[in-house]
Amino acid sequence: MSIKNIRLEVMQFLEKNVDSFVEQYLIPVEKIWQPSDFLPNSEGENFFEEVKELREIAKELPYDFWVTLVGDTITEEALPTYESWLMDVEGVDQVENGGNGWSKWIRQWTGEENRHGDLLNKYLYLSGRVNMREIEMTTQHLINDGFDIGTGTDPYKNFVYTSFQELATYVSHNRVSQIAKKFGDNKLSKMCKMIAGDEMRHHHAYSEFVTRIFQVDPSEMMLAFQYMMKQKIVMPAHFLRESGQKISTAFEQFSDSAQRIGVYTATDYVDIMQKLMNKWEIDKISNLTDEAEKARDYLMKLPARMAKISERIVIPKESHIFKWVEPARL
Repeated sequence: MSIKNIRLEVMQFLEKNVDSFVEQYLIPVEKIWQPSDFLPNSEGENFFEEVKELREIAKELPYDFWVTLVGDTITEEALPTYESWLMDVEGVDQVENGGNGWSKWIRQWTGEENRHGDLLNKYLYLSGRVNMREIEMTTQHLINDGFDIGTGTDPYKNFVYTSFQELATYVSHNRVSQIAKKFGDNKLSKMCKMIAGDEMRHHHAYSEFVTRIFQVDPSEMMLAFQYMMKQKIVMPAHFLRESGQKISTAFEQFSDSAQRIGVYTATDYVDIMQKLMNKWEIDKISNLTDEAEKARDYLMKLPARMAKISERIVIPKESHIFKWVEPARL
């Protein structure tokens, strides 16, 4: 049987548990928080006073913070790209009989994720600290440009990617929450903390999918894990650009801002890699082929190697000035 057919068989095997995955890792619509829970109430008599207070507190936040928050928001708002990519993964079918279990999972995961961009976008708009039109153009460019995360339609590689990326997004939103609190913006801090909570739940889900695959197809899962770590995990917004610029030209400067204020760093990348290895207990997995044994040996040595490389990374001290956030506004 071909590798592709085995993957399809494994996906069909796991699909029997999709309803329990939805129940365990996602929250019903009527019970989960919504963006309006954390924003000024536009129907209330105190709406303008609440907006004024939000804008006053926002004045205390520094430049790199705004760049990072904008970049996080744009990343969340490019959700159509992520949903359409996952719908093409081997074993996912959104057409036959209204879609299979995996397409149900992806739609409901997307429904939860969609609230994140909604909330952050509205906060940015009300804050008065950013150029919304420039942000909107960057978001449209990012959706137009799509992304290429190096997984193809392979479910094993895609689940490694989502396991990693959901945890990275948790780290980023959680750190933004901590910084906002430090500067006295408790409401923004709560927003980002709630988003981070969603991301952690989603990380637990995708990493559980990988755990289950390791139990039934350990060698191929190990090879997929090694492949993704060897080529490195690219961020969903790696094609980020400002208006009038070429594809991907803004991502490095955005990443520098995030590293400068400690929101997401090269050290975090290595930590996440190690956390995944620990979670999947790759050192204890048995019945591997010779090729998969070599892949494991490579993986076990990788965090230490990457840590040494991360120590040599030098981040520019000066912030790149983005069209999204004009210093004059701050």
